[in-house]
Amino acid sequence: MDRLVAYRSILVAIAAFAVLPFAVPGLVALGMVAGANTVMNMLVFALIITLAAQGWNLAGGYGGQFSFGHAAFFGTGAYAQAVLQTRYGVNAWVALPLAVALGGLVGAVIGSLAFRARLRGSYFALVTLAFAEVFRILANSTPITGGAAGTLVPLRIGAGQFQFAAQEAFYYLALAAVGAVLLANRAMERSRFGSWLVAVRENEDAARALGVDTLKVKLKAITLSAAVTALAGAFYTQKFLYIDANIAYGAWISVEALLAPIIGGIGTVFGPLIGAMALIGLGELAKTGIHGLFGSAIPGVDLVVYGMLLIAVIAFAPRGLLGLLDRLRGGR
Repeated sequence: MDRLVAYRSILVAIAAFAVLPFAVPGLVALGMVAGANTVMNMLVFALIITLAAQGWNLAGGYGGQFSFGHAAFFGTGAYAQAVLQTRYGVNAWVALPLAVALGGLVGAVIGSLAFRARLRGSYFALVTLAFAEVFRILANSTPITGGAAGTLVPLRIGAGQFQFAAQEAFYYLALAAVGAVLLANRAMERSRFGSWLVAVRENEDAARALGVDTLKVKLKAITLSAAVTALAGAFYTQKFLYIDANIAYGAWISVEALLAPIIGGIGTVFGPLIGAMALIGLGELAKTGIHGLFGSAIPGVDLVVYGMLLIAVIAFAPRGLLGLLDRLRGGR
């Protein structure tokens, strides 16, 4: 019974998101949104960002290992998903776990190099940023990735090819992936590994003194973190059927992966989901509002919204939107 209660909120959230597409036609009819395709595109993209943010939250939120370069893992998953199909004829469904495994391997290698060198804090963050930039340069000049032209995945619509004519199908697959990671994170919170991870975050030296193998814990965390972020990259490739170095390894994904948990609530199960929905939703609303007022789009307006939202959260809700809700419910 206790276990059911612990997972109930996640199941309720998944159910709520599952019925969301059915409300989209009504919102379009009322004129509240521009169009069903636009809304579904936004929701799918927000779920992909949620996956990347959940990956970052595993190492950064729970373990305190802040990374500025999760693009290294996102891009690895994205390119692996594309290259395995276009260069080696691997089916998309088979390529998916291989892309996730390769992303996890990259995370393990980077983590091993950084943690064995006892890099922490800003030093670790800068190392991950450097790796992401190195990967971007390599992907931009390597023939197997398509170089600067990128890699285009052939359009072969069909469930067996992991391509769907209806956006709702891809939405539910992305939602299933997000739900599975949410449940896994809840299980991790209640596990011994989760306790060790939080202990490392709070005071690594004290955790080591109490017998925690801090190196092993951090390596496991960064490997799992990288694998989940690589899953987001693989989903991105399958959704948009195109990837290049600036998309795969660009700073934008590293920024969004760390902003979403910080805004939603760092080190919490729902923080990345709430933060990603707030970021993407407000960004799209700003674009739509600007277009309605001036008749044309203003490039970068979503980045302005991200910055304003981050400043507001830091100033008024340092524990994120979830922390703010808890404070309001508690009357404090």
